[in-house]
Amino acid sequence: MGVSDVVAWLTDPANWTGRDAIPLRVGEHIVLSGVSLSIGLAIALPLGLYIGHTGRWAGAVVAITNVGRAIPSVGILGIAYTLTLPLVAALDLRNIGTPAAIIALVALAIPPIVVNAYVGVREVDADTKEAARGLGMTGRQLLRQVEIPLASPVILAGIRTASIQVIAVQPAESLHGLEGLKHMATSIVPPIYQPGGVVDEVLEVSTDEGWDMTDRLVKEEGLFVGHSTGANVCAALRIAERIGEGCIVTIACDRGDRYFRPRVWEKHYEW
Repeated sequence: MGVSDVVAWLTDPANWTGRDAIPLRVGEHIVLSGVSLSIGLAIALPLGLYIGHTGRWAGAVVAITNVGRAIPSVGILGIAYTLTLPLVAALDLRNIGTPAAIIALVALAIPPIVVNAYVGVREVDADTKEAARGLGMTGRQLLRQVEIPLASPVILAGIRTASIQVIAVQPAESLHGLEGLKHMATSIVPPIYQPGGVVDEVLEVSTDEGWDMTDRLVKEEGLFVGHSTGANVCAALRIAERIGEGCIVTIACDRGDRYFRPRVWEKHYEW
């Protein structure tokens, strides 16, 4: 599908009316995301603030939430679907997927909110907290007036992470032919990259898969891009097959003119 196909689909009046109308589907997405995120916030934020302020059960709670993040989203959705089947049957609901989706999205939202709220509160400067206590603040006052305001950037980052999934792409082989992509086991990882806080999942793409997709993008879409972009698109298509519906955004991170010698262009041009 090229850009012209997307424009044609968006301007087709049939896609703006009926049960599958674009406004209706967008509204459903907003409601589903909003309800799930609200429930996740109601559960996770007080818990994260409590363990961050008191330090009680912090190790156990963080460990449990991190285990939850390690479970693939499709696995959580399958578990939620199984758990909601009796409820759907008992209430004679027609839409089987919505309750399962809400449970799965809540489960996915809780870990980053808990962890970021905990880390944000715990990392508030100890001298600042001691000065607040010296002014006679109670524990609740300290939390509301000092710790939460100072920790708000980290807490908001956790909420953002809960509302969107970030999926990284790396080569499947440590010695690979996908220039521009780095393998985390063999490359220098910058300090700003935190696997547990920034990226929800890492997908591996083989050299052949990345090259083949780059070749398809050139021939079928007329996109003269490099093979790291091919690997990104390959990973995005995997996610699309997994979730069935949804919005997936990937990045065309390089141009093809940077790689004139690699084998992919030899299929189209004579040097």
